[in-house]
Amino acid sequence: MNKFPRGLAAFSGALAIAASCLSPSAQAAGDFPDKPIRIIVPVAAGGTVDLVARLVAKGLSEDLRQSVIVENKPGASGLLGTREVARAAPDGYTLLAVANTFVSAPQFVPDAGYDPIADFAPVTQTCQIPMVLVAHPSVPQRTVKALIERARAHPGEISFASSGVGSTGYIAAELFSKQAGVKMLSVSYKGNSQALTDLVGGQVMIMFDQVSTSGVYVKAGKLNALGVTTATRSKLLPDVPTIAEAGLPGYEDDTFNAILAPAGTPPAIVAKLHNAIAAVLRRPETAAVLVKQGIEVKPSASPEEFGAVLKRAVEKYRAIDQETAPSRS
Repeated sequence: MNKFPRGLAAFSGALAIAASCLSPSAQAAGDFPDKPIRIIVPVAAGGTVDLVARLVAKGLSEDLRQSVIVENKPGASGLLGTREVARAAPDGYTLLAVANTFVSAPQFVPDAGYDPIADFAPVTQTCQIPMVLVAHPSVPQRTVKALIERARAHPGEISFASSGVGSTGYIAAELFSKQAGVKMLSVSYKGNSQALTDLVGGQVMIMFDQVSTSGVYVKAGKLNALGVTTATRSKLLPDVPTIAEAGLPGYEDDTFNAILAPAGTPPAIVAKLHNAIAAVLRRPETAAVLVKQGIEVKPSASPEEFGAVLKRAVEKYRAIDQETAPSRS
């Protein structure tokens, strides 16, 4: 009977023991992915969330050598697609692409159907998008300071458009109202494009909108830009001051996009996804596409870092909701 040499047998035994000691998570990450990955975009195609998701999917498909498919599942202000991912198997094969509304919706919408912290595993932030306070040309106030003065003198007179309670534009306006100590009239639409159309048409007075969509109208002279919401100026509108420097010190509101997985996804798989997505975002060709849209590529350093960002955002939106709830009842 042939026998393994004693040293080889001992080495083989050590390998077997080491393999048995590997956690299921580590073993799963080693094989991951061995089938197509889906990225659910809970809004219609064509927006920033969709654009970023498709760039990420293309890069992941190349780097992971596996198909990564983007599926748009709009409905109920993004809630339908989000709920689907919350209920999906926590195996890394179903991901969710979102913007800030993902965090704010449960604070403002009754029965949203998910908890942004308990029901999801944070993978990474993908980018930040400056928002800009824009006004119809018929509004005579051309500065943030002048707009605040008018709002204080005439409570409820200034109307602002948004795609609904809890949306990014709504949150930016509520933060503005809170810090400026003013009251404005909220006008909600079914979608951001409809809100922007009515603003350009003069049906509403102002709007907090992403630089990537409003910038075109500002450059065409169809809207006036009073200030951007970020701490620094936008590269797309470098001549427009920040709201903080234009009359409301301390104001800042960032819009982020991100990728998440269902809660319970093995940490090793989450880490592998994070590293792969971050690598795609750092490609010069990826950044070039996004910068043209006024989007700043900004992947998180780790899933844990992004998790902390989510928790801070929940607290911020919860505070706004508590202050504005009486006026909405």
